[in-house]
Amino acid sequence: MDITILGIESSCDDTSAAVIRNGVMLSNVIASQAVHEAYGGVVPELASRAHQQNIVPVVSEAIKRAGIDKRDLSAIAFTRGPGLMGSLLVGTSFAKGLASALQIPMIDVNHLQAHVLAHFIKESESDVRQPSFPFLCLLVSGGNSQIILVKSYKDMQVIGQTIDDAAGEAFDKCAKVMGLGYPGGPVVDRLAKEGDPKAFPLSRPHIPGYNYSFSGLKTSFLYLLRDEIASDPAFVERRKNDLCASLQYTIVEILMDKLRKAAKDLGVNEVAVAGGVSANSAVRAAFQEHADRLGWNIYLPKFSFTTDNAAMVAITGYYKYQDKDFCGFDAAPFARVTI
Repeated sequence: MDITILGIESSCDDTSAAVIRNGVMLSNVIASQAVHEAYGGVVPELASRAHQQNIVPVVSEAIKRAGIDKRDLSAIAFTRGPGLMGSLLVGTSFAKGLASALQIPMIDVNHLQAHVLAHFIKESESDVRQPSFPFLCLLVSGGNSQIILVKSYKDMQVIGQTIDDAAGEAFDKCAKVMGLGYPGGPVVDRLAKEGDPKAFPLSRPHIPGYNYSFSGLKTSFLYLLRDEIASDPAFVERRKNDLCASLQYTIVEILMDKLRKAAKDLGVNEVAVAGGVSANSAVRAAFQEHADRLGWNIYLPKFSFTTDNAAMVAITGYYKYQDKDFCGFDAAPFARVTI
């Protein structure tokens, strides 16, 4: 019997719906919100309003592209958290209404686990490349920087995480003070290709274990700009490429240093990366370098699966469906939660 899951993702500013049948993706539709660019970051109230406008057409389009009827659905999986409460409420409420109307189960999905399980999305029956258990996953985004030991689809342990700011936040905040706009990460990545990664030595934290810290790096970057601009007001514009390259190089070095230590200590050779920052070219190059030098089996998500998307919610729902791991219609979203 076919298992057909509709996934709904609305944790931040992207409204997304996807259909997965027996582990194979049939559709993945994403509606982004450009309105936040003018504010230099996501405005929660504007995000929730846009979700209300987008969710019906996005879900309708996902079902249409999948070539199915809504009555073919086995269950509806939705992001329950973490995320922006107003945004999560839209997706949760819609999932409840549709599941109730179709009289099918609901499956609540942890957004962070979904990012990890994005590596198991199949785009065709022949798509079989995926990590073997156990594997390490570096989850890096605007809100999270974690090293996760993944023992199975439902057994994940965070062994290291940021104690303050996330790597993606460091990219965006430093880009903002340089006047590069929002989101800043992709702009830094582009400009870094033309710069010297060792032009400006930046602060690197000494945190025990596998934990991360990026607040000191942000502070040292800000002080660098302050001191240089005092003597040369055109400093940022003149050295923009070198600043981006140095920032990116330092962030990636910090990330890989702890990941390399975890892989060695735990004797794990299967290593994956997930989250928005996994689209960064320097992160991907560092993973390839470690694969070549240390013999890691690496797993880099397709660019379409690096950002928030419903396909990762649907594949998580697919595995939870097989365990009959459903939730009640009284399930409430949560803004904060860990794996």
